Amino acid sequence: MKNTKQVKIGNITIGGNNPIAIQSMTNTKTSDREATLAQIKSLSAAGCDIVRFTVNDMAAAEAIPYYVENTSIPLVADIHFDYRLALAAAERGISKIRINPGNIGEKENIKKVALACRERNIPIRIGINGGSAEKSVLVKYGGPTAEALAESALINAQMLEEFDFTNIVLSVKSSDVKTMVDAARILSERCDYPLHIGVTETGDVRRGNIKSAIGIGSLLLDGIGNTVRVSLTDDPVNEVHAAKDILFCCGIGGGINIVSCPTCGRTESNVIGLVNELERATRDIKTSRRLTVALMGCVVNGPGEAKHADIGVACGRNEGLLFRKGEIIKKLDESEIVDTLVSEIKELINA
Repeated sequence: MKNTKQVKIGNITIGGNNPIAIQSMTNTKTSDREATLAQIKSLSAAGCDIVRFTVNDMAAAEAIPYYVENTSIPLVADIHFDYRLALAAAERGISKIRINPGNIGEKENIKKVALACRERNIPIRIGINGGSAEKSVLVKYGGPTAEALAESALINAQMLEEFDFTNIVLSVKSSDVKTMVDAARILSERCDYPLHIGVTETGDVRRGNIKSAIGIGSLLLDGIGNTVRVSLTDDPVNEVHAAKDILFCCGIGGGINIVSCPTCGRTESNVIGLVNELERATRDIKTSRRLTVALMGCVVNGPGEAKHADIGVACGRNEGLLFRKGEIIKKLDESEIVDTLVSEIKELINA
């Protein structure tokens, strides 16, 4: 991972060698304290590290102390156009502010926000997307290209730097996967600010998860990205689950890695049903270790994959051979496979 500057957001530090933080955003009315706090707590329970909410009026800003008092998760105020809302959020204990300095207005207003945040050690995330880049930049590049988004982010960072403010996180997002990836790569080469990454406005869960996995995953495998958000037209909790899966599939963080075959005409056990049952049974198992569990359907690849896993089963006709660290332990009836694997997983975790 690229060694960026470190930025402290509440009780979490991003950048440097710190873990990648998962973010999401509430979709409740921020002024509705009961509904918003319930969603913040649901996101936190799902594994979210940082929660953002819109601060689009003073009623939303005035609710911030209530959320600060009732949760320990870092909170981010998402603000557009009205610099006074940024000042109000800073005064009320927000952990981080997300703005686009270019739409805040006069330089004097940007200066007021920068000074208020600097006094309280509140970082600012500059968020740029295709709809918020400066018109002059869009004209220069002929539209919201990767180069335009990256240049806009750097221009906005320079606005804050003029006021001796460098407690900055940058993000460049697009609904086009390649544009987002290319823009983030440009920023990574041209600055050392930590980056918040994600494909924006991805749509429903099915297509949105695919877009996010390609975009976020490509950057993570390049060592780029310090916080991530999966953006879905759905319950925000599902964004957190998707982000965790993307991180895990990129080799980041602990958990249970299930290796299973797609099945074919040689399969003589209900491997699809067994794998679905195993996924459900292991979904809530927490571990900082990465354990590989193989559940294979026939003798072609089954024994080899099972031997290379921490624990595994190679299925035959309505039965399977249990392997532990490459050694055959015993033969299992098909009905015993999932319970046995779960038991073995828990034993390995606690060893």
